[in-house]
Amino acid sequence: MPLLPVDAVRVEIGGIVALADLSLTIDEGQICALIGPNGAGKTTLFNCVSRLYQPSSGAIRLRDLDLLSLPAHRIAKAGIARTFQNLALFPALSVVDNVMVGAHSRGGTSRAGRADALALLERLGLADHARHPAVGLPYGTLKRVEIARALAARPKLLLLDEPAAGLTHSEVDELADLVRSLRTEFELSVLLVEHHMAMVMSISEKIVVLDFGSKIAEGGPAQVRDDPRVIEAYLGQPPQPAGQP
Repeated sequence: MPLLPVDAVRVEIGGIVALADLSLTIDEGQICALIGPNGAGKTTLFNCVSRLYQPSSGAIRLRDLDLLSLPAHRIAKAGIARTFQNLALFPALSVVDNVMVGAHSRGGTSRAGRADALALLERLGLADHARHPAVGLPYGTLKRVEIARALAARPKLLLLDEPAAGLTHSEVDELADLVRSLRTEFELSVLLVEHHMAMVMSISEKIVVLDFGSKIAEGGPAQVRDDPRVIEAYLGQPPQPAGQP
């Protein structure tokens, strides 16, 4: 059984079809990337899985749990955590307090939650920032804080919405290594929305390509990279050698 089966999900917003009967699966322990042009429906799917949107029709399950029957505040406890395309931290709170917010769904004592948050910050190389307010910290650092907060919920499925946006080349390389290692260390499945194709191709076992709310391709990195529909809709033609038409 897949960890996350998405079956014929349709979302209509103001008469516009944002997702057109989309079906896909994510397996246990898999890193799956969701790519496509802006407006293709990638974040719409994230918002359906995390229950910010209610699909017009279709089904989304986490193993045998019907996610569409749950309110948004139950999703973290069910085993799903996410980061956001635009940072969604509390600027005035310290870094460690921001991370502790992610553990709220698990309950427990504040002392245990703080110890766990500090351990996550140590793991992500953020221990020196633990007591610093989130405001004013470098953008790349804040991206890692969001990942730490998501991990504090101890999810089975981690949704990463454009985690490489705004990062330098070296930070993107470090992020790719981090996602791979966290997948193994925390026994995660990862659904990734990302425009940085070098990162997508290097860490994904499966890639799903959307265009105008529909799935136009699905497969391994090499298969997707060479698909004519993907090249036309999103990737574009690679540069031709000098002298070639």
